[in-house]
Amino acid sequence: MRITCLVDNCVQRGSALWGAHGLSFLIETDGGNVLYDVGPELVVLEHNLRAMGLEGAEIAALALSHGHADHTGALAGALALFPDVPVYANPGLLEPRYSVRGGELQGAGMQDESLVEQLGPRLRASREPQEIVPGVRTTGAVCPRPFPPGISQHHRVRRDGELVQDPYDDDMSLVLEVKDGIALVCGCCHAGLRNTLALLRSQEARPLVAIVGGTHLMNASEAEIEQLVEALRAEGELRLEGAPRLYLNHCTGERALGVLQQAFGEQVVACPAGTVIDLG
Repeated sequence: MRITCLVDNCVQRGSALWGAHGLSFLIETDGGNVLYDVGPELVVLEHNLRAMGLEGAEIAALALSHGHADHTGALAGALALFPDVPVYANPGLLEPRYSVRGGELQGAGMQDESLVEQLGPRLRASREPQEIVPGVRTTGAVCPRPFPPGISQHHRVRRDGELVQDPYDDDMSLVLEVKDGIALVCGCCHAGLRNTLALLRSQEARPLVAIVGGTHLMNASEAEIEQLVEALRAEGELRLEGAPRLYLNHCTGERALGVLQQAFGEQVVACPAGTVIDLG
């Protein structure tokens, strides 16, 4: 089980990769390769695949963490690049999403109406966990949500004719069966990392070895981050080997990354584009 970060806001120093505000991971397994999110632009995804010598990688399935354009902007091109592969997501993926910035309303989701037709029967949307390939599954819908979600105040959806705060109903993460336990791979984790961990614990008893991806802690309060630290310490008690390794990027935020590094030291690292994680 190997995870490669294909697209992120940052790139590994000295690499020929392109950075872009967004995220994409290639998850390679013996049962098939999964592309999780596709980033904001196909040109970036294709360039980075070539730069890492992965342009010939066979893809068994696509999975989408949620409908925001920084994770799905390259979808139309990716569907053409990888014809006939299924696409796994939560329902609500195609709901129009908006961002309010400077008093102006802007599209923030998959605004291309032709995507509905392109996806067609390839879209496998379910609120329940779905196996994508052996050893890789979705979390399904993250609910209930007793802890704070990872929100941005400018995100909106239209409900009953009114613009309201996006509830991120479509947010989902992936669960990987790896050596010595499981790994959690997040896109933005708008549902909230503690909520996602609570859901994971309701589904799984195996130790959590790693958390990879964007965790949307940039706007989290100090109290929320400290409570997350305690939740991760509790996960470490299940492993008897310390907290899970954290490979964090995209929307995590430097402040949260710093607090987590102070708490867990070398267990916490940044995960820019070009990072390769071998989880066995």
